[in-house]
Amino acid sequence: MDITSLRKAYASGRSTPATVVNETYDTIAKEGERQVWIALVPREQALEHAAQLAALSVEEQGKLPLFGIPFAVKDNIDVAGMPTTAGCAEFAYTPAQSASVVAKLQAAGAILIGKTNMDQFATGLVGTRTPYGICSSVFDKRSISGGSSSGSAVATAKGLVSFALGTDTAGSGRVPAMFNNLIGLKPTRGAVSTRGVVPACRTLDCVSIFTETALDASIVLGVARGFDLQDPYSRAPRIGEGAAPWVASAAFRFGVPAADLLEFYGDPHNLGLYEQAVAKLVSLGGEAVEIDLAPFLAAAQLLYKGPWVAERYAAIAPFIEGHAKEMNPTVAQIIAGAANYSSVDTFNAAYKLEELRSKTKPVWDSIDLMVLPTAPRTYLIAEIEEAPIERNSHLGHYTNFVNLLDLAAIAVPAGVRPDGLPFGVSLIGPAFTDDSLLKLADRLHRALASTLGGSSRKLNETPALPAASAPAGCLLMAVVGAHLSGQPLNWQLTQRKGRLVRTCRTHPDYKFYALKGTVPPKPGLVRVPDYEGPGIEVEIWALPEDTVGGFVEGVPMPLCIGTLRLEDGSLVKGFLVEPSAVEDAVEITQFGGWRRYLGSLK
Repeated sequence: MDITSLRKAYASGRSTPATVVNETYDTIAKEGERQVWIALVPREQALEHAAQLAALSVEEQGKLPLFGIPFAVKDNIDVAGMPTTAGCAEFAYTPAQSASVVAKLQAAGAILIGKTNMDQFATGLVGTRTPYGICSSVFDKRSISGGSSSGSAVATAKGLVSFALGTDTAGSGRVPAMFNNLIGLKPTRGAVSTRGVVPACRTLDCVSIFTETALDASIVLGVARGFDLQDPYSRAPRIGEGAAPWVASAAFRFGVPAADLLEFYGDPHNLGLYEQAVAKLVSLGGEAVEIDLAPFLAAAQLLYKGPWVAERYAAIAPFIEGHAKEMNPTVAQIIAGAANYSSVDTFNAAYKLEELRSKTKPVWDSIDLMVLPTAPRTYLIAEIEEAPIERNSHLGHYTNFVNLLDLAAIAVPAGVRPDGLPFGVSLIGPAFTDDSLLKLADRLHRALASTLGGSSRKLNETPALPAASAPAGCLLMAVVGAHLSGQPLNWQLTQRKGRLVRTCRTHPDYKFYALKGTVPPKPGLVRVPDYEGPGIEVEIWALPEDTVGGFVEGVPMPLCIGTLRLEDGSLVKGFLVEPSAVEDAVEITQFGGWRRYLGSLK
């Protein structure tokens, strides 16, 4: 049910949106709506949407990135004309308008199938706190599905939909992904509008995306994100924010906790699988860097052992004050804990969070991303019922701090345990590094997993996420002389967090000169139309966009930054020289590069 496979089936005529809709509803009718679904779009309505899409011209269909793709949404996300329950029937209301993100997806051609089960009021990581029946992992009916976005994960893993929306405040878009062998994308806070979402903690909430592959998550994110003027928490990246030059380089640095800070709560299998994932990342070009996870874990404790619980109370205050007895007892107990915190506690917690944030900032100077287990262990449903609050908190050990510290994260399948249950790791990075994390997630996923969701379909039969021409938030810069690796001015690139992408040559129509009187010695590159030379060796570096201005400011006359044509015909910015400067310079084109020229002087 991955998006690319459906696109191919539609393009070849092997299937139609109506066929897919009917097959989906037939499967649901056979299995029963519970425990995955709280409400379904009427089949006739979904078929009408499919018919409208089919009636479009081929050209119009091609403009819809999600043409005929079935999806589901967690039932704390508004859909016009359908009740929103947030997992509590007594809370239900029927919105006249769909959530911003749902409207975007439908406008892009996606077909909504229904609204999925969840931990009540998005309070839980287990999937058991619901009156609509307990979801289990698609791999074992005795094991929890994870929550609070339980139904969305299970619907995707069962192949009932191609993707599903969840929400994520403390890990609800990631933990269910691990338990069901899925990609779970928790975007940067505010990157996807939460207008039309019943809040849990409004300052922290994110709309999350469950898919079978990183490519599918990238496609859905491309449609879903964007600034929403009507959402006060919506935001767009500033220039250079989220730049990840490492994603295009041959090497990257990823943080792993010191061994004494790894916690699996007695699980005998997951440590080995985590170590296997770390080793695989090293084989993909990564360097594992030991980090101090303590300030991150301390921040995580603030979420449920601090006044952020009061934000959950604020979200449903009018309801809980009159209907607490009608709520799930565990959820009511947690949210009622807001009464234990004062406004003074809130400010003190905010101060503590900023203190911890400042302690985590130096970590990002030594790493590009962090790699952690998505959850420490998997529990049986019966084990959660024995200790519903304590064991739920275990599941958030590696997830609770992410939104508090304004980070992006993606959960990635990372192998199968001896008991047949899936394991997963999470790639975590600074805000707005979502696209870059997805690219590495795809590589890791393909190195560690073989099947899609809960099916036997092969991951390697789906297309990989293609590389971008330049990393998000970066500009590619070609250097030819003193800025090359190992040369005296290379620090001007590395100090700005630039990363070497590749070494190549210019197009043949360039001449190369050793300039006179430059300190340190520098070459000059001049384009000469119709000249047929050897091409000049250059290094292509990725620079964060917000550092390019300072770099260019430091370029002295007669050098300048212009546009270079490379041997493959592509264009990049890079070093050129004013033509007048080569009048008394020595032509060194025959050496084909600065390093070979310098070698000739020895």
